[in-house]
This record gives sequence, structure tokens and C-alpha cells, in this order.
Amino acid sequence: MKYNTIYYSMLGAFSVVVGGIASALGGFDVILKFLVTLMAIDYLTGLIIAIVWKKSPKTSGGGVESHQSVKGLFRKGGMLLVVYLGVQLDLVTGTDFVRNMVIMFFIGNEGISVMENLGIMGVKYPPFIANAFEVLKERNSEAEIVRPEVSN
Repeated sequence: MKYNTIYYSMLGAFSVVVGGIASALGGFDVILKFLVTLMAIDYLTGLIIAIVWKKSPKTSGGGVESHQSVKGLFRKGGMLLVVYLGVQLDLVTGTDFVRNMVIMFFIGNEGISVMENLGIMGVKYPPFIANAFEVLKERNSEAEIVRPEVSN
């Protein structure tokens, strides 16, 4: 009985934390799910490249280095922090634009990285998929955001 109480308490706490994070990121909608999925795939394929192929571009020998792995996780966390900033900017400006553009930009980056990792593994894929991620990245990095003038 005690183990069930601990288990359900831990599960409840985990659910509250994940729900809070999803809420802070503007909701766990399709676009955010896709970004998080791509981030996980990119991280895992990067690990596979380092462990199996020993061709990681992040390390000198191409193998696994825990320091680089941790840096990758912090980089992914930084991306989610930028999404959070986009949510906050949308709240301030009363729009739903910044968050989505930030997520689309990161989807482009992560998608290109996944395609590069698959290429190192020797996986063949249609070029239009890589091109679609490239177009997505370019379109959203060039999006013009009207900035108010700041008076001195």
C-alpha cells in the first residue's frame, strides 16, 4: 500500500511540473509537440552517431564525450527558454505570432540537424524533406517584426 502511495504521489508531482512547463510554453499543441519530438530525435541520433559510427562533429575523436552531451541538453533547454520568451512577448503585444515563429525557426534547425545525422548514418531520404526544413528555417529567420521606436 505504501508503494502505491509513493508511486501516485510521484506521478502526480511529475504531472504538475510537466503541465506547468507546457503552460509556460503556450500549451502543448501540435507545433510544440513536433518541436519537442524533433529535439529528442536529434539528441538520440547524435548519440547514436557518436556511439556507433564515432563520427560526431561535436568531438575531436568523433566519439561520445559526456561534456558535449550535457552541453547539447543545455542547448535544447535554451531553445525552450527562447520559446518561453516568445510566449511572454506575445502576451505583452497581444499577438500569437512570436511564439509560433520561434518554434518554426527551431523546427527548421532541428529538422536540418536530424537530416544531417541520418546522412552520416547512411540513411537515404528524399531531398525535398531537407529542403522543406531549410525553407522553414529561412522563412522564419527573415520574418520581419515591427519594433516600436524607443525614445531616449
